[in-house]
Amino acid sequence: MKTLGLIGGMSAESTVLYYQIINREINRRLGGNHSARLVMHSVDFEEIVCLQRAGNWAGAAAHLAACARQLQQIGAEALVLCTNTMHKVAPALSEAAGIPLLHVVDATAAAIRAQGLQQVALLGTRFTMSDGFYAERMAEHGITVLVPEAAVQDKLHQIIFEQLCVGRIEPEAKAVYQQAIADLAAQGAQGVILGCTEICLLIQPADTALPVFDSTELHALAAVDFALAGV
Repeated sequence: MKTLGLIGGMSAESTVLYYQIINREINRRLGGNHSARLVMHSVDFEEIVCLQRAGNWAGAAAHLAACARQLQQIGAEALVLCTNTMHKVAPALSEAAGIPLLHVVDATAAAIRAQGLQQVALLGTRFTMSDGFYAERMAEHGITVLVPEAAVQDKLHQIIFEQLCVGRIEPEAKAVYQQAIADLAAQGAQGVILGCTEICLLIQPADTALPVFDSTELHALAAVDFALAGV
């Protein structure tokens, strides 16, 4: 079994899910008392949030690249960046550590393609929805993403940072997300990507008629595939 290096804490709420999903799936596949070989660097998310707000993506990349190097030095054979938004700086991490980075978009796109879909809704932070890095990589897989209008993006972004990242689950917030999904479905979305690792805390498959692609679970399961390849 290969050792995975998790860069977590963005937020702590979703990093818990990564740890659970990976370990439970390893145990499901191998049985007994098997669990994953993991090393983790969990950051202080407030430091990253401040860099995001300032538009200092180079600073954020340097911060996370240092984490990646440390994980490689203590035995990580691949990186799992436990956040969607910070995949904006993913190339810098992989280059810094010299080991593969298992990209969340690739894992999510594989599941979408497996269902034969070509156009899906993308919900996430404002950075993920509007900065282009997510949509561009999806396009490389032949998938087009639809995102909400700017005002709705702001609402979704606020809910993520002010509620989900600190463990608050509010019915009113679910309604906002459900309306955003319905609006994008009316524009032709065939499915919906939960493109922030906390959205799965709020939205479940039963909450929408569209197929749901939970990036957190899909990414974690792809990490398991890597860890067990050849076992």
